[in-house]
Amino acid sequence: MYYYSTNNRGHHATLKQAVTSGQAPDKGLYMPQQIPILPETFYANLKGLPFDEIALKVSWALFRNDLELTDLRRIVEDSLNFQIPLVEVEEDIYSLELFHGPTLAFKDVGARFMARLLGHFLKDEDKEVTVLVATSGDTGSAVAHGFLNVPGIRVVILYPSGKVSPLQEKQLTTLGQNITALEVNGSFDDCQALVKLAFADEELNKRVNLTSANSINIARLVPQSFYYHYAWSQLPAGKDDKVVVCVPSGNFGNISAGLIAKRMGLPIHRFVAATNANDVVPQYLQTGTYIPRPSVATCSNAMDVGNPSNFARMMDLYNNDHDALANDLVGYAITDAETKFAVKEIQQRTGYLTDPHGAVGYLALKQYLQTEPAIGIFLETAHPAKFIEVVEEVTGNKVEIPEALASLQHLPKLAHKIEADLEALKAHL
Repeated sequence: MYYYSTNNRGHHATLKQAVTSGQAPDKGLYMPQQIPILPETFYANLKGLPFDEIALKVSWALFRNDLELTDLRRIVEDSLNFQIPLVEVEEDIYSLELFHGPTLAFKDVGARFMARLLGHFLKDEDKEVTVLVATSGDTGSAVAHGFLNVPGIRVVILYPSGKVSPLQEKQLTTLGQNITALEVNGSFDDCQALVKLAFADEELNKRVNLTSANSINIARLVPQSFYYHYAWSQLPAGKDDKVVVCVPSGNFGNISAGLIAKRMGLPIHRFVAATNANDVVPQYLQTGTYIPRPSVATCSNAMDVGNPSNFARMMDLYNNDHDALANDLVGYAITDAETKFAVKEIQQRTGYLTDPHGAVGYLALKQYLQTEPAIGIFLETAHPAKFIEVVEEVTGNKVEIPEALASLQHLPKLAHKIEADLEALKAHL
């Protein structure tokens, strides 16, 4: 299958070209030329299958012309070897727990899959590729661990100084080896802008083979569609007819993957985009006008994005038709005060502990369910311990830190501080 640029549908690239370059030459994002529609019989036989088997079936529908089945099976089994359970929080509301991977966040799925797919494409090439990624929290740690010691790949991570949690920072700054962390004096939007400037710099690209591991890379985006299929497959019989999925949203890659899954035939009634104060997409869905703006810091920091990159993909998927997109996607913004209250209230009432991002998703889902009855799923995107300061403060309870995080607490931080300046970044590339 070929992949086209969201800026020019006449530009075509192979899967290998799309993955290794990350972004189209015209700075557009790659999209599959065709999105295969899976038959109803596919979904009739989905119940009870393990996650990696569902992932293989969905990815084979997308990549069957680009990879051998044995290679794809190896990539899937090696990268997606952890569970993603659907947990009932209260009647007709479920949490999809995406924090059971190595770095305890949903981005383990896309980062690990992409690392192995990119490694597959580069295994016979005598060149080094630099993976350049901006992070507002979990992307950096997932990419760092996913690409750690992958031959021929160097990783450079940009993160905003003082705007990720201490444990998130430890995850992306303590590995060393082929992982370089750059602490940027600025916001996540500044980090993302630097990545885009680097890709646009012709002189730099002549000397360095750059690709991206943000969700602008199609290899990061596609695997996130797998767990929507898996979530639906875990619903009890009789509770899968009218399903609404709420996605805590920052750069909107996660929800773009969900919309692709829906386009493939997954019977999801509607998606809900849940944001914090950075609500440019909910505002667009309500008004039809897209006005990006500088991000503001919140307690759900992984969603602090003022100009989501994947907005271009959503618009492309719906042919720039606001009404068509708004028919499948609604959006709600949640305040920090509401988020913190919800973390405490949900635990007290149900016994279930969310992280701030999951709480945003839960609240937005509850708002939607006031408009029409449905079975609701919200994405719990990270382990509560990754945001231990907020969670312990609002609940008054100690949060048990998993060993994967506890083992990092006393490791030295390995990061270079830089200004939000392209020349400063180029000095490290």
